[in-house]
Amino acid sequence: MNPEKWIHLCVDMQRMFTEATPWHVAWMPKVFDQIVEVAARFPDRTVFTRFVPPSAPEELPGMWRAYYEKWPMMTTTRLEPALVDLVPDLKRLVPPARVFDKTTYSPWTNGRLHGALAREDVGTLVLTGGETDICVLAATLGAIDLGYKVILLKDAVCSTTDQTHDASLELLCNRFSVQVRVTNTEEWLSASL
Repeated sequence: MNPEKWIHLCVDMQRMFTEATPWHVAWMPKVFDQIVEVAARFPDRTVFTRFVPPSAPEELPGMWRAYYEKWPMMTTTRLEPALVDLVPDLKRLVPPARVFDKTTYSPWTNGRLHGALAREDVGTLVLTGGETDICVLAATLGAIDLGYKVILLKDAVCSTTDQTHDASLELLCNRFSVQVRVTNTEEWLSASL
């Protein structure tokens, strides 16, 4: 892994989180400009993840089945398919930006993303997206376990709940300070140019 080689990993900036669904993240628009700024500046270095629900709860094992029994309206047989897409301002960047679909909080579970980044000798991830205390946290912890350096842009991640968002940033900043650098978008862009 080459720490000088980096990609922008943008987590789950999808219509189902920005539009009127039970999973709506009200303050996603507050981080949208920063995310678009990074992705539009570096589309060839941007990887988007999409959280893709199953068509029915019984397609998934264990507690994922129970999860979708609680949220049946968010399965792909009941959810409008276009809502799984990236928000339009980010979708237009694909290609050259890439999309990796996932069925769990972590983008590392199926090995495809890590395999692609390992073939490219990527050693650093610049993380943005949502939600800070769920999928961004899972992406960050998985990246740490795989040996990546993580730069988390704190003004380009969001959550539904301020308290757990703040607690997640504090955890990542203080407990993982060797592997994770928490900074803001403007500071990172200034340093990366």
